[in-house]
Formats: sequence, structure tokens, C-alpha cells
Amino acid sequence: MDVYIARQPIFTKNKRVYAYELLFRQSMGKKLGQVSGNRATTSVLSSAFLTEGIEKISGSKPCFINFTEELLGRDVAGFFAKTKIVIEILEDVEPSEKVIEACRNLSEKGYLIALDDFVYARKLEPLIELADIIKVDFRLSTMEEIERMLYRLSRHRLKFLAEKIETHEEFDRALKLGFTYFQGYFFSQPETLRIREVTSVKVNLLNLLAEVNRKKTTVDRLDSIISMDLGITYKLLRYINSAYYYLLHEVTSVRQAIVYLGEREIRRFVTLVIISELASDKPEELVCLSIIRGRFCELLAEPGQPVTDQSDLFLLGLFSLLDALLDTPMKEIMDSLPLAESVKKALVEGKGELFPYIRLVIAYERGDHSTCEKILPELGLSGAEVMEHYLTAVGFADRVCSRR
Repeated sequence: MDVYIARQPIFTKNKRVYAYELLFRQSMGKKLGQVSGNRATTSVLSSAFLTEGIEKISGSKPCFINFTEELLGRDVAGFFAKTKIVIEILEDVEPSEKVIEACRNLSEKGYLIALDDFVYARKLEPLIELADIIKVDFRLSTMEEIERMLYRLSRHRLKFLAEKIETHEEFDRALKLGFTYFQGYFFSQPETLRIREVTSVKVNLLNLLAEVNRKKTTVDRLDSIISMDLGITYKLLRYINSAYYYLLHEVTSVRQAIVYLGEREIRRFVTLVIISELASDKPEELVCLSIIRGRFCELLAEPGQPVTDQSDLFLLGLFSLLDALLDTPMKEIMDSLPLAESVKKALVEGKGELFPYIRLVIAYERGDHSTCEKILPELGLSGAEVMEHYLTAVGFADRVCSRR
């Protein structure tokens, strides 16, 4: 059975990833609304922990996973390590004696319990007493309702998670209200709509990015560009001499590294390093998401697919969040980079032959089933292939991010 899942980061106040929520996407052609909560959760648990391996999906971060009343009663959570999962109790679970007893047993064993889409009701008090985290949907409740709820719950030892935070203004508001964790797509959007002057350091990095990605750049030019930047040179030599490559002899020069890796791989490595530098004041997950998108787009067009220039697709995905990284309009950024017109057209206008790839990637991230179903036939892909490519991209990004 094909099961498709995605992950959504949960951030701390410092915009560092605390955990991931694992989200059911689709199973055997059925969407979430067509599959029971029990089936969705067991599919996620089976795929993440038993089939793919949780380390491949979330690294060392714990996973928030939805639990229904039936699964709580059957103690399904007890089969999994308490350091790996957070028990997320769905809003439609009734606080019956059986549910409360199950939650009490899990809590006593050291499992963290989160209440999802929380709206206060007196009958929930027994669950509130056992909960560690309360998730509040900023699209479900007004600010006045949220403030009253927080005041009512202030006597409990709880941490609060603001979910569906879509803008930085909402993030700042939730932070001031005392929320500890944050979930949503605010981190992948520019922090301001006004045009912000890019610092001189970032201008230099953008110029370097432009040079590295020029089609006519030679090995000599790449050697010269990289050698001028001590930080990139250090990272390159450390990377090439890591255990990943099992080299018999140490590589001691940039030119040697270029020759060993090849022009395509060296461009990719330097591009990733520069993206990381550009995002030094941004959440690390924003860089990881950029890398996931780059690798994901690239994998969607393996040989035999309509588009065969995978390097352009890698840059398409990688650069799809540059406006958020630089807080600068995408058009302004694209005007300064020597990229293929098809990449620029997809990122700036949302058109062209490459646009369906980045559209599919974003739709998959957000669980937009109808958009995915429209694009899959157009690209000659199956849902199973997309899921496999997504997990490969996540693994690739996590390896790269761990070396930052």
C-alpha cells in the first residue's frame, strides 16, 4: 500500500526547529477526508517508524502525531519510544474515562501530550491536567478568545503552541502573548513587504552566487572565485575530506576539489554554502526547506521526464525562497542573477515550462491534493514516485544542513 506523508516544522521562540508534525497526505488514491483518523494515524506510524525509519524523516527531532480515541484506548503509542513522539489528541476526542486513563498512563511513562485545535470547554479539564502542550489555531479563534483562553489556563503548568501562523506579524503577536512554540508558513515568507536595502555583505554573496552559476564559468574562474572566500574554501576542503568520500589522499587545494567533484557538483556545493550564509539571520529550517525544494524539483525530472536540465530545476527549488531569505521582492533578486529565463519566469511570473515542478512541490508540502492531482499526469509522475522523491530530498537536505 502506498502511503504519502509530509512533515511540517514546529519552531521555538528563536525560530529553531523543536519538532516536526507528521502529516498524512494520501493512501491508495484516497485523500485525507476519505480515510478514517485511525487509518491515517496508523499509516503514518507504520510508514515513518517501521518502513522508512523515523531518522530518515525527522532526524533527531520528536514527531507530533495525531491520535484518535480508539488508538489511545489500544495503547498504540506505547509501541514507540517516548523520545520520538508527542501524542497529539485530536479536538474531536471525547474526554471519556477510558481516554483519560490512557492519557494518564502515557503521561506517567514520560510521554508528552498535546491537545490539538484547542477551544476551552469545562469537560476538557481532566485532559488539561494531563497535557503538556496546548495547540491553539490562530485561524479558528479570535485574538480576544485566545487571550481569554490563555488567562483561564494560566494556573496550569502548560506550554502553548500557536499553529497556522502565516505572517511575521502573527508570530510577533503570539510571542508577546506567551506562546512557546510556533507552527505555520510564516518563516517561508518575506518579513516585510517594503523593499529593504540588501547589506553589502549579502550583495557580495549575491555577486558570488551569480558568478558561480554563469554557464560559461571555467574551472580556473571557479578556482579564483572560491579561493577569494576563506570561509567557503574552508568548508569545501572540510567537506571533500570528510568520511563521506573515503579519500585515500587528503585534498589540499580548491582546484583539486573542483577536479574531484566536477563542475556541476562544485557549483551546487558553493551555491548551498552561499544560500546558508545569506540566511545566517533566518531560521535554519528555511535553508533546509530551500534545499529540500531544490533536490525535490531535481528528482521530479529524472531522465525520461519532459524537462531534462536538472541543474535548472535544482536552482528553481533552491531559489524559490530567496525573497524570504533576503526580505526582497523576487523580481529584484532575479534581475541580478544570470539564471535561465525559464527559472526566472517560473519564480517571478508563475508561468513557463518549469513552473509546474515548483507548483507541485509547494502543493505537496501544504497537502493541496487537488493541485497535486492536476499536475501529476502533466509531469508523467505517480504519487508513489513523488513520495519517494520527497523522502530522498528530506534526507539530502538533513545531511547538508547538519554540515552547516
